[in-house]
Amino acid sequence: MSEIDHKVVWQTIRTEAETEVAARPALRSYFDRRVLSHGTFAQALARLFADELVTMDKSLPDFSAEFEQTIVQNSIEVSAAADAHKISSANPACPNAISAVLSFRGVQAVQLHRIAHGYWAAGEKTFAVLLQNWGAKIYNVDIHPAARIGKGLFVDHAMGIVIGETAVIEDEVSIWHGVTLGSTFAEAGDRHPKVRRGATLAANATILGNIEIGENAVIAAGSVVRQSIPANMVAAGVPAKVIKAVAASYAAITAPSNS
Repeated sequence: MSEIDHKVVWQTIRTEAETEVAARPALRSYFDRRVLSHGTFAQALARLFADELVTMDKSLPDFSAEFEQTIVQNSIEVSAAADAHKISSANPACPNAISAVLSFRGVQAVQLHRIAHGYWAAGEKTFAVLLQNWGAKIYNVDIHPAARIGKGLFVDHAMGIVIGETAVIEDEVSIWHGVTLGSTFAEAGDRHPKVRRGATLAANATILGNIEIGENAVIAAGSVVRQSIPANMVAAGVPAKVIKAVAASYAAITAPSNS
């Protein structure tokens, strides 16, 4: 995937919001608060997640100002734009970029993780874990704030995803609901999977231990993976075994998306 200009994505989202307001004027206040009243994508993301947290627990303060600072400092708006572009251009169930950002829990859960990761990296580990917990309550997605996640992700449905502390997910990875990147009792320290660029993890796949899922590899639905899988191979079963090479015509979500 070529580099996505987050400013272009943000302008697209603003245009889509204006279109929605024209079609349904009763939602003007909603789209104003979520999109149209903000000058930057970072501001809009900060408002979105600050509002989500207050809706979950009305005792929480408005975190929008500091979230915006964390988003800008960590270039989260760049990664968020790549994620929104990926799912809106490759997922036929997602009508546009504004839907990706405002309606798709996979996109939202990953961005809140990015914010938590920013706090974790800055040494605010307690607050980062609180954000992890709050995010799990809101989105039913549990990502440890230390996990390292790339951009241009395709996270579909998302419910039930669990990603452990030392996991690494590179760019362009596709993840379905119920996926677990976990550890085993036999390892300590660096104990979670490393998922390389362009890999696909189908629904309810369980991947355990400090193993590698190679570039563009595909893990079939319901598989349990305990050993590394080479690049460009399909693995399936319990325990998972390599069964064939990935077909050249494999699903559109694995192809570069430049539209």
